[in-house]
Amino acid sequence: MKANQTVKIVYGGLFIALTAIGANITAIMPFLVVGGVPITLQTFFAVLAGLVLGSRLGAFTMFGYMLIGLAGAPVFAQFSGGAANLLSPTFGFIISFIIVAYICGKLVEYKQTKSMYIVASLFGMLFIYVFGTNWLYMAYKLWFQAPEGFHYGIAWLWMIVPLPKDIALALVAGVFAYRLDAILMMQKVRSQS
Repeated sequence: MKANQTVKIVYGGLFIALTAIGANITAIMPFLVVGGVPITLQTFFAVLAGLVLGSRLGAFTMFGYMLIGLAGAPVFAQFSGGAANLLSPTFGFIISFIIVAYICGKLVEYKQTKSMYIVASLFGMLFIYVFGTNWLYMAYKLWFQAPEGFHYGIAWLWMIVPLPKDIALALVAGVFAYRLDAILMMQKVRSQS
């Protein structure tokens, strides 16, 4: 039991690190910022955390990622960190990662088929877009300086650029998590026999 807890902690830490690395891919490729929204791999790792770690540990891991960033560690996009990010127009995406990891985990805990992993991934990606884009719009309208001519349609137009990448990565996450789960189950059966 104690070894199992240690493995879970290691996996959680690994996903926090992967999400931080995925958040900062724009540091290497700065042209991947559209309308102030960086194109990152955070969505991929948030969905994958739920699929691989399960609902509770996946959500807790993404919550840990958020807390580490709010505490000041430069783990958010463009190596940002600190409590000021709470007011960022893109902070809704970070909040959505917690919810999505939980939802994706719950869906595959309910039914462990390849199609469910893919559906969970695509639904998770869709949820991140809806939640994050609505937060972005509200932030620009209520407490952040909106660009000239900004309206709800513009917020969604900005999301078109990373959308194909995130759809493809959601499919990859679903298939990868399903195969990983199958491999881990086979190893578990072998170790018990």
